[in-house]
Amino acid sequence: MATITESFHSESAQAFTFPLQTKAFVVQEPKADFALTTITLDEVRPDEVLVEMKYSGICHTDIVLQQGLLPMVDFPAIFGHEGAGVVRAIGSSVKNKSLQVGDSVLLSFTVCGDCKQCTSGHPAYCHSHPQINHGAVRRDGSTPGKLLDGRGVRSQYFGHSSFAKMSVVSEKCVVRCPYPESMGIYAPLGCGFQTGAGTILNVLKPQAQQSVVICGIGGVGLAAVMAAKYLGVQQVIAIDLVDDRLKLAEELGATHIINSKQDADVVKTIKDLTHGGANFAVDCTGVVPVIEMLIECIGPRGVAATVGVPPPGKKIQIDPLTFLLENKTYVGVIEGDSNPEVFIPELMELHRSGNFPIERLCKVYPIEKLETALSDLKSGSVIKPVIQF
Repeated sequence: MATITESFHSESAQAFTFPLQTKAFVVQEPKADFALTTITLDEVRPDEVLVEMKYSGICHTDIVLQQGLLPMVDFPAIFGHEGAGVVRAIGSSVKNKSLQVGDSVLLSFTVCGDCKQCTSGHPAYCHSHPQINHGAVRRDGSTPGKLLDGRGVRSQYFGHSSFAKMSVVSEKCVVRCPYPESMGIYAPLGCGFQTGAGTILNVLKPQAQQSVVICGIGGVGLAAVMAAKYLGVQQVIAIDLVDDRLKLAEELGATHIINSKQDADVVKTIKDLTHGGANFAVDCTGVVPVIEMLIECIGPRGVAATVGVPPPGKKIQIDPLTFLLENKTYVGVIEGDSNPEVFIPELMELHRSGNFPIERLCKVYPIEKLETALSDLKSGSVIKPVIQF
């Protein structure tokens, strides 16, 4: 059985003897615990990269997955989709010829690379996105991971399943990180932070004199607040149920805060603040009544965007006459409509220039404290927990 060490510098996956043994947090069935388990990795294919994980952000979606609430996921499975680590081997056909063994990398979603959305600069809307990201398998349906009893374990969630010490990842989710000392706070750029910031910077693109409402002040919502501040938006209105989060939003750029548990008529409050309705509204909660409220609070020619993941099968109600007369728009946004190879480096530079202070949102936990990190995320006492291998 081959062992990967910090000093290993192979130019290709063929230098390894497979299967490789490693540890990963495996969920055996819906609602089962994240259990640190020995698994084996069968191979690194020509279009894949072997990464030794150093950090992984934890997202609310990981809890949704563990609870079995996304129907496209089968079990057993390894989740985690905000990975950061070091390249240990590179497949022979990987297209990024500048990528080298030993490089520090951030990991984001994967894509097919061939469909109309991928080739037109919108890979977040890849036609195969649900299957190859949320299915946690390769495009051919196989998985590189196995349990010691021989059963397959789905181990390419978002192309990389970052809740594993070693992971075979799709080359298309790899982004080089020139700042290895900052990987602990850059890991969440792979999903949550790029989703919030990208919704503002890539999709809505508000102008300085306009207004943006952001509902749900977690990692995604606060990234959106910071992006709106960076653009100099005149009114950035943050909505949440928790005063501490609203206070943080205010410190990071919100011009107005609303505790929706204490405000009897949030829509009226927003329309009064914005003189008839907001230009833009972003829902980071996935809660259907919240989505309907935000659609109501935008004014003529306003745009409401859903970023949070709603429960499967739920429907929202829209008054089509109002939509027609006020020319409103409602859109869904995946991963901030970003191209990670381009956008994640831009976010790193925004952070380093002081315009995207994500270090205020992150708390790093050793892997032995995963349950504490999950508990802190559920309680809201930490915005973005990050586990360190």
